[in-house]
Amino acid sequence: MFLRKLYIPLFIVLFGLQSQAQEVLTLEDAVKIALENNYEIKIAKNDLKIDETNSTAGNAGMLPTVTASVVNNNSILNTTQTQASGEERTLDNARNLSLTYGVGLDWTVFDGMRMFARREQLKVLQQQGEAELKLAIVTKISDVYATYYDLVQQQQQLKALDTAIVISNQRLTTAQNRFSIGKASKLEMLNAQVDLNTDTSSRLKQLELYRNAKIKLNEILARDTSLEFKVTDEIEIDNTLAFIDLKSLAEKQNPQLQAQVLAKNSAELQLKQVKAGRYPVVRINSGYNFTRSEASLGFVTQSSGRGFVYGINASVPIFDGFNQSRNEKVAKLQIDTADLVINQQKIMLESQLATAFQSYQTNMELSKVEEKNVEIARQNLDITLAKFKIGTITPIEYRTAQLNYVEALVRLSNAQFQTKLYEISLKELSGSLKLE
Repeated sequence: MFLRKLYIPLFIVLFGLQSQAQEVLTLEDAVKIALENNYEIKIAKNDLKIDETNSTAGNAGMLPTVTASVVNNNSILNTTQTQASGEERTLDNARNLSLTYGVGLDWTVFDGMRMFARREQLKVLQQQGEAELKLAIVTKISDVYATYYDLVQQQQQLKALDTAIVISNQRLTTAQNRFSIGKASKLEMLNAQVDLNTDTSSRLKQLELYRNAKIKLNEILARDTSLEFKVTDEIEIDNTLAFIDLKSLAEKQNPQLQAQVLAKNSAELQLKQVKAGRYPVVRINSGYNFTRSEASLGFVTQSSGRGFVYGINASVPIFDGFNQSRNEKVAKLQIDTADLVINQQKIMLESQLATAFQSYQTNMELSKVEEKNVEIARQNLDITLAKFKIGTITPIEYRTAQLNYVEALVRLSNAQFQTKLYEISLKELSGSLKLE
């Protein structure tokens, strides 16, 4: 009861004026700002747009190419011609012209199904980009959660030290009153002043940590680092997490595991493209051309033409220095490697989940213990203060009770913060972290 009476005016004095000018930043608002502003998320979004842009039938080689061309060749030659009759004709500076222009189409109609495998691979690469974007978002939002609750913890500890200062002020006032009426020595008053200065020094150090945590959160949110704000006062713990459920979710939703599975799919499609090298390649070409030629010397001095041209080109690989076999072996090894990475990722994921869950449970129990300790320390401090006022205990005993209470508050804050960190880690690993 004593602490409650003292804490309210303390909060008003120390934070009231600041609070009027500061926004209350909720966790939901912080997440929303990070999703809109954070540079790493923006970069990941651009990477995904690149993958989406590349995922086209044309990039896979499934569509024809159409080309317009103009070829104009000119010459000025000193020319000598010998006719079949033996007559020789000579002309200096003879002008010759050859002009061809038109539109041509080139289309690969069969390449061993390589183009279809490439098309599917581009779609998988787009899915990989989506998984990588999700991973970037989950990682960064996890940082927002951790930094936000670190700030809540720093704020809680700052308030605990504010409480210590109020208690030390009360003790100093009592000591001064006792000294003025001759019931206490000056040493008692000086010791009370030293302890108050110590608490003030601790508060200044804690205030530095609190302000630095604010700067860090503003940095993650990609906004002005000097922007002032407040956070909520409590750390809410989700005590409903179950390891079996988290493990099941992680196997389905973990972004890193999803990315590895997609990497294996891409490797399998790469093997299909490599195997396509064993089959023939068939291309068709066509076009509509205009031609014109001029010659100053010859039987035909001028000619022109126009019309449709077309053709087909087919090639079959016979021997390429065993490169085809080598490329297929490499592609198969890449698939094996991707499969090994998936299995490794699963084991690492289960290990991380198990470790984080064990720490989550331990710190949750510690939080319960520290809650009881805070209540006991508070009662002890109230009793000690009453005895101190009537002079039945020494200042050292009173100081010990005061420190015990403040340390209990700090330990409770630390335990709750650590529990929250492991909760965040579990949800991040399982892919169930709330992103909005």
